[in-house]
Amino acid sequence: MNIYDIAQMANVSIATVSRVVNNSPKVSEKTRKKVMDIIDRYGYTPNVFAQGLGLNTMHTIGILVPTISDLYISRAVACIEENLHEMGYDIILSCSGYTAKSKEVHIEMLLSKRIDALILVGSTYAGSDDETHNTDYIAKAAEEIPVFIINGLIDGENIYCNAAEDYRISYDVTKELITRGRKNIIFLTDSKSYSANQKKRGYENALKDAGLTVYRDHMLFMKNDIDMVRSLFCNYDYLDYDAVFATDDAMAIGVLKYLESIGRKVPAEVSVVGYNNSQLCKCTTPELTSVDNKVELVALQTVNNLREVLNGNDRVMHKNMVACELIRRGTM
Repeated sequence: MNIYDIAQMANVSIATVSRVVNNSPKVSEKTRKKVMDIIDRYGYTPNVFAQGLGLNTMHTIGILVPTISDLYISRAVACIEENLHEMGYDIILSCSGYTAKSKEVHIEMLLSKRIDALILVGSTYAGSDDETHNTDYIAKAAEEIPVFIINGLIDGENIYCNAAEDYRISYDVTKELITRGRKNIIFLTDSKSYSANQKKRGYENALKDAGLTVYRDHMLFMKNDIDMVRSLFCNYDYLDYDAVFATDDAMAIGVLKYLESIGRKVPAEVSVVGYNNSQLCKCTTPELTSVDNKVELVALQTVNNLREVLNGNDRVMHKNMVACELIRRGTM
């Protein structure tokens, strides 16, 4: 009986067995118990090699993103990399795309690199309907190493989440638009992720609480692309709308360009609000009002939590929420 046999029987990596042997805080209690039960059952005695595997950390963090082209994700990764570098950690960055199978394959690849922890950037990793939908592969990874999720919430041992309060700010933005006299508000999104669903719920509930009808044809789904939104928005000329709340700044700018092309005045006739408070907001005339979802703060909190967990702190909160802020400029 050797470390490879133990790992195979427990369905974990040899690095995980070594972490258990060395009482590393990186391993979940569920996995620790499973491995120790097998060790006790077969009377396995770890050799120097097995013990050494756990002591020689790779000082490497795996980062998984669906795409690097998204401005929110690229800002988060830049912040994470800078702060991890200051802590003496290298990163391995991988792009998974959006399918469940691809996400699982990429996580398995990162785990094979003996990373010390895994950071998942984006709410797509929190499922599409609720906190636990299509997230079994994350729970499995968390049995071996700590997993940190940016802008998504799921339950699980050894899983730590930092997310923006998307529901609250979306409710507040919609409520303010209503207070300003806007009654026909289009909700424009490009995703069905956990975060997008939170934003949609905030929009819907604000309308309901104000006694307004939630029109399904006022909730539009388009690709997050300025030119495409500008081109496609003409298909909705039949809609009576006086405001557009977009879940990304690029989509909001596509709306602004379309409204300009047909001569509708912003904000006199139509209010437009974006999301993410990116540099794009200052590239329009008038400048775009947008939600600041504090991406750098969320990323920094994730890195701080990672440091605490890897240092053995067992009191790190598994869910942390960050308040957002509406940055009012010229389009509201």
